[in-house]
Amino acid sequence: MKKAQPRSSGPGADRTAARARAARNRALLVYGCRLLVLVAVLGLWEWFARTGVIDPFNFSMPSKIWDQIRQWTLHGTAQGSLAEQIWATLSEALLGWLIGVVAGVLLGIALGRVRFLADVFGPYVKVLNALPRIVLAPIFLIWFGLGPASKVASAVVLVFFPVFFNAFQGAREVDRNLVANARILGASNRRVTFQVVIPSATSWIFTSLHVSFGFALIGAIVGEYIGATKGLGLMVSTAQGTFNAAGVYAAMVILAVVALVAEGLLTFLEKRLFRWKPADTGAGR
Repeated sequence: MKKAQPRSSGPGADRTAARARAARNRALLVYGCRLLVLVAVLGLWEWFARTGVIDPFNFSMPSKIWDQIRQWTLHGTAQGSLAEQIWATLSEALLGWLIGVVAGVLLGIALGRVRFLADVFGPYVKVLNALPRIVLAPIFLIWFGLGPASKVASAVVLVFFPVFFNAFQGAREVDRNLVANARILGASNRRVTFQVVIPSATSWIFTSLHVSFGFALIGAIVGEYIGATKGLGLMVSTAQGTFNAAGVYAAMVILAVVALVAEGLLTFLEKRLFRWKPADTGAGR
């Protein structure tokens, strides 16, 4: 028997391969430029601090920040190991994020689906959203003490509102034709909500999740900064109290890394759940 000959590549296959190469080249260019910008900023910062253009006492320098991170990693902090401080902040932010997301999604979908509830509770939600939520952290500290509960509460109030408004808008923006077709087929209100409204609002909800986790970290950090027994916010407060600028920046760097890792995980999860969505056609423009 003759062996099957490989199919010759046609014009369509050539165009697909060319687009793939162009996408890889663009990705390499973007990552290279990002790295170049980071190296340039850190290099200029170090040079300005060493030459006295900026005050190294107030602005520190990247080399000292790296030394501070290495010291914390090898020898721990005044409050315990660095991993313990990171986990304390991350666990508070995660718990507050989960509570805020669940509450925001449930209330957003409920008020988006039931106009009477929206009419009754809408003004109260708007009033609460207008409050400067960061200033609630001292109140939570009085209510719940120095433990994790006050930090979780701060994270919840920061996460709830962006998730709520996205879920509410997503429920309101559902294609009316889909709802009408589901009702024609005999679907109850419950089935319409779970099989039509919630799937349609999922992309809106995921959009808010990217922003809301950063808010959860901010809530945990602010609560720890005001009063805590452990956490990155306490490390920032301690470093500031001892005029250790390198310690303040080092804690901020660690927090940024945690936020970037969380953002990467959320992006990965979103891509896995929304594989049906078309790729961004404007990426190559």
